[in-house]
Amino acid sequence: MRLKRILLSVLLACLGVSLFCLVYPVYVIRPFRHQGVRELAAALTVLRTRLAVSLVCSALSLFSACWIWGTEPKRWLRALAAVAAVAVCGFTALSRVNIYELMFHPVDQLVFVAQDKAKLDAAEMVIAVNLNGTARAYPIRSMSYHHIVNDVVAGRPITATY
Repeated sequence: MRLKRILLSVLLACLGVSLFCLVYPVYVIRPFRHQGVRELAAALTVLRTRLAVSLVCSALSLFSACWIWGTEPKRWLRALAAVAAVAVCGFTALSRVNIYELMFHPVDQLVFVAQDKAKLDAAEMVIAVNLNGTARAYPIRSMSYHHIVNDVVAGRPITATY
């Protein structure tokens, strides 16, 4: 009975730690959010260590779930242990995905509208380019998600970045 409680606690702790390792860096390093120095350093530390931590959590959760499955007569508790172990393994797999590569990709297919048809707030900041009388404005709000815009202005290829 005591061992079962310990293994259930280990399983729940692994679930919480692996979810934290997956979500915390995305929460901290997202656009339009102030990032403090300590908070950013903590998020980067989690990014650097989350694979090892998540792999340990996966191993511990699989061991705990297997032991609970083999010794627990209640189906709902066995199912709960199995679902938790699968979730931990899923979080571990997802932590291998570089979410920032998916979020911050260059914009290659641009759509422009005339200045009088643009729906920007009065305080909206833009990156402005004017080459040989051809002007472009790239809203910072959009740029903060992509960071790079590849465009051709007055026949010249340019890259605008933020």
